[in-house]
Amino acid sequence: MANLQRSVLITGCSDGGLGAALAIAFRNAGLLVYATARNPAKMTKVAEAGCQTLVLDVTSKESIAACVSNIPSLDILVNNAGGGYSMPVMDLSIPEAKKLFDLNVWSCITVTQAFLPLLLASKGLIANHTSVDSVISIPFQSAYNASKAAMSIFSDTMRLELSPFDVKVVEIKTGGAVSKFMDNKLLDTKQITLPLDSIYQPAKETTESVLRGEWVGGRQSSAEDWATLVAKDLLKTRPPIATWRGLGAGSVRLLNLLPAGTLDSPMKKMTRLDEIERTIRQQRH
Repeated sequence: MANLQRSVLITGCSDGGLGAALAIAFRNAGLLVYATARNPAKMTKVAEAGCQTLVLDVTSKESIAACVSNIPSLDILVNNAGGGYSMPVMDLSIPEAKKLFDLNVWSCITVTQAFLPLLLASKGLIANHTSVDSVISIPFQSAYNASKAAMSIFSDTMRLELSPFDVKVVEIKTGGAVSKFMDNKLLDTKQITLPLDSIYQPAKETTESVLRGEWVGGRQSSAEDWATLVAKDLLKTRPPIATWRGLGAGSVRLLNLLPAGTLDSPMKKMTRLDEIERTIRQQRH
C-alpha cells in the first residue's frame, strides 16, 4: 500500500538554527521529515522530535548523491543551508566571497537538480531560503546580500521553468529571527577583522562592531514562531510565490517599493555608517 504521508527534506538542520526549527514545525504538522546537516551529532533536537536525520554536505556532489539514494520519495525540498560574510566591498576577499556564493547559490541549485526526479514524480514543491536582505543594500554585507539576491532570481526563474511540470517553487524571505547564524559567522575572525590597509582603519572600532552585527539588536521573532508560519505557508494548497516571515519582513517588503536611495539615510544611521563617515571625514580634514 502506498505511503500517503507527505515528506520533506531540509538542508542545514543543526541545533539552534532555523532549519532545525522548521524541521520540527513540519514534524508537528504530521510530515515525514528528513533533517540533514554535515554533522549528525549537531541534530539532537530534531532527532528527539521524531525527524529522520541524514548526513548531507551541500557543497559535496558525493554527499548529495549518497543522501538522494536514501530517499525513496519526496514531496518538499527546502534549501536552507547557508552562511554569511561581512566586509566592506573594497576589502572583500574574493576567494571567501566565492566560497559564500558556492554555499548560498550553487549548492542550492546542485541539491535541487539531484532531487528533481523525486519532485517531478510527486509534483512537489521547492522552497529556497533567501532573506529580506536580497532586496535591500546593507553596508558591509554586500557579498551575503548579493548571494541571496542571486538565489532569489534563480528561485523565481525556477518557478517559471518548472511550472509545466507542476512543481511549485516558493522563496522564503526571512527577516529578523533568532538563530545561531551570527554566532557561526563570528567563529571566523576573517569576517570581523578589517585588513591592515583598509580605508576604514580610521573608524576601525566602530566598523568592526558593525561587522560583528552588534547593530542588529535583540528584537527578533522566535525561531519557533517563524518556523510555524513558514511551514503553514508551504503546506497551503496554493502556496505564495514568496513567504515573508520574521521581524520586519513585512516592512521591508513595502519599503522595497520606494524610489532608489530613499532608505540611504535611515540605513546609514541603523548600521552606524553615519558615525563611521563622520570619523573618516574628520581624519581626512
